[in-house]
Amino acid sequence: MEVNELEQLVRERQGALSVAFPALMRKVYVWMTMALAITGICAYGVATSPNLLQLIYGNSMMIWVLIIAELGLVFYTTARIDKLSLTTATSLFVIYSALNGVTLSSIFLAYSMASIAKVFFITAGTFGAMALYGYFTKTDLSKLGNILFMALIGLIIASLVNIFLKSAMFDLILSYIGVAIFVGLTAWDTQKIKTMLATQIDMSEGAQKIALMGALSLYLDFINLFLYLLRIFGRGND
Repeated sequence: MEVNELEQLVRERQGALSVAFPALMRKVYVWMTMALAITGICAYGVATSPNLLQLIYGNSMMIWVLIIAELGLVFYTTARIDKLSLTTATSLFVIYSALNGVTLSSIFLAYSMASIAKVFFITAGTFGAMALYGYFTKTDLSKLGNILFMALIGLIIASLVNIFLKSAMFDLILSYIGVAIFVGLTAWDTQKIKTMLATQIDMSEGAQKIALMGALSLYLDFINLFLYLLRIFGRGND
């Protein structure tokens, strides 16, 4: 009798996983797509508003305030995700994506619409391919993730150094390195998200918050991959 009960429990758990897992994975990409749409709308809205452009770029301190606010939101949401409600965490994600759109509005001033559209589709294709690889591969990418994280720290330091060097060639090299890093991180994050969500047996708030954090990770991978590809393939406005 105990064996039968155990088998039934296993079947029930597998059934719950089969229902919850795809639903949670869909939420990851729905939230990510929502955030990308908000970012794009806000970026274009600011770029086409002379008053907003003057407000933001007319004072160098405003940009720093926005950047600090973005970093603060990411760190706060990540650190407090266990204590935040799903509604609050989702709202913070929406606010972050909107602020990121405001700071990214400058790309519409530096690059043509044709270049931005072209690079966006290149990014979407590259991101999609690596996400599929990360989802279906049987290879454990955890070691690769650790290497990529260290490489990302090095990239950030090198980028800060180049602010003072102002080397166009060094910037191009860093852009190629950035593309390689975020291509790898897309696959790694996808596998990590899949692994975490596969252990969730229902659509509880805790499970959905894991999916939300996964959406944030993939959103950041997509945005950074897009920006580095734009530096390589984008053409500036004449």
